Amino acid sequence: MNRETEEVLDGVGPRLRALRRHRGITLADLATTTGISESTLSRLESGQRRATLELLLPLARTYDVPLDDLVGAPRTGDPRIHLKPIHRFGMTFVPLSRRPGGVQSFKMLIPASAEPLEPTLQTHDGFEWLYVLNGQLRLMLGDLDLVVPPGEAAEFDTSSPHWLGSADGGAVELLVLFDPQGVRAHVHADPHPRPVA
Repeated sequence: MNRETEEVLDGVGPRLRALRRHRGITLADLATTTGISESTLSRLESGQRRATLELLLPLARTYDVPLDDLVGAPRTGDPRIHLKPIHRFGMTFVPLSRRPGGVQSFKMLIPASAEPLEPTLQTHDGFEWLYVLNGQLRLMLGDLDLVVPPGEAAEFDTSSPHWLGSADGGAVELLVLFDPQGVRAHVHADPHPRPVA
């Protein structure tokens, strides 16, 4: 067995223990759910027992995670499928593309909040285009304070002070295109009408 495989296998136990503790599940509860004995689960987590498919498959089903997540296998195939959400400023950004230096796309989720957040306007290089899918977006842009409803879009130079939040305290879901070089997104319509058949 090569060293890389050995390291992956050595990391399975601590990964399983961390996942179980993060979920707040006891060994006894996990044993009941998976049908694997407590002692086997304990030895698996401590590294005294090697992981096998027979042990990992019920754990993956119980935790509702891909088998690769349990063993820490390297990602393969299209990287867009495996992009992890980013949590910043109380919001979640789900990357939809990976294009270093080019236009980046995200699905942005602003959670519902009982207390309205105090807007803190920010500036940075680039240009942003957004489209509201659900909820009422509050967009502060310089001296403007706008409410952008579902189905509406906005675009702005991010060097202008701006802030995004919920207009009514409800959750907001939007798509965002961000260009760090500051290139505007353009919609090009066909200037020649097509004949109706």
